[in-house]
Amino acid sequence: MKTYDVTALGELLIDFTENGISRQGNPVYEANPGGAPCNVLAMLAKLGHKTAFIGKVGKDVFGEQLKSAIEKVGIDTSYLLKDQEVHTTLALVHTLPDGDRDFSFYRNPGADMMLNADEIPEDVICNSKIFHFGTLSMTHVGVRDATKKAIRVAEEAGCIISFDPNLRPPLWKSMDDMKEQVLYGLEHCQILKISDDEIRWISGKTDFTNGVEWIRERYQIPLILLSMGKEGSRAYYRGMMTESKAFIQKNTIDTTGAGDTFYGCVLHYICESGISALTKKTITEMLSFANAAASLITTKKGALSVMPDKSEVESLLEKYEIRK
Repeated sequence: MKTYDVTALGELLIDFTENGISRQGNPVYEANPGGAPCNVLAMLAKLGHKTAFIGKVGKDVFGEQLKSAIEKVGIDTSYLLKDQEVHTTLALVHTLPDGDRDFSFYRNPGADMMLNADEIPEDVICNSKIFHFGTLSMTHVGVRDATKKAIRVAEEAGCIISFDPNLRPPLWKSMDDMKEQVLYGLEHCQILKISDDEIRWISGKTDFTNGVEWIRERYQIPLILLSMGKEGSRAYYRGMMTESKAFIQKNTIDTTGAGDTFYGCVLHYICESGISALTKKTITEMLSFANAAASLITTKKGALSVMPDKSEVESLLEKYEIRK
């Protein structure tokens, strides 16, 4: 028996999201807790799973805020470290008219980059069903070594390994460096969550199914999830392609964390059903649930602290079922 359902490694940061205009006409920014790996864990915790996070924040006011925030949502912070010298990473999120985002990072360096291989807690990884990671913990050599050590530990422990590239090109020294690390991630995962833009970039294919085939010709990934924004999502599994429409919200205000919310729901189903015997029915249900949850998070500012609970998602699914 594993102690944890999912353990994730990566960035934990403050997302400063726009929240109105001051009396002087200046944009007001709200300090929301964020970071893709912890967003995923927050959704899983909301669905009743035991989760843990491996990472580093600064020994500063934002680091304290982040530790408190992830503890509050039920994520184990025993493996969250604090850097004495480097401040917590910050991101300014500019929301575009359609709800999409543009990011500006304050991370040169940021505390999340300071995690090193000697600080990897092997015991928590070994005691996890699923180990999840992305590429922001692979942008620089030290934290990259830490991430790769954690992956090796997860492989040796027989964990299911989950990967979401979650690309942020401005954080990389070069596109070639970014591509090299993405390919490393593809080589070491059993579950891949990838966006429409990311699969076009990595495969060079405009057709999504051709892009998935490009990946599978090179890497044996049993389950690939494709998020397509307003076009919904797809799952590719054992020769099957299953597609689910998005739940479009009229009151969408911020798409930050929508993909992470979606993926947290997917990993919820993997925790419940495993990865070796998924059926068409299970995958269809999984995608619908995940799309509904992702749509709900777009109606709120931030993501990590405001994940929808199961009853909210089921209520939305029922409303759409009634309209059919």
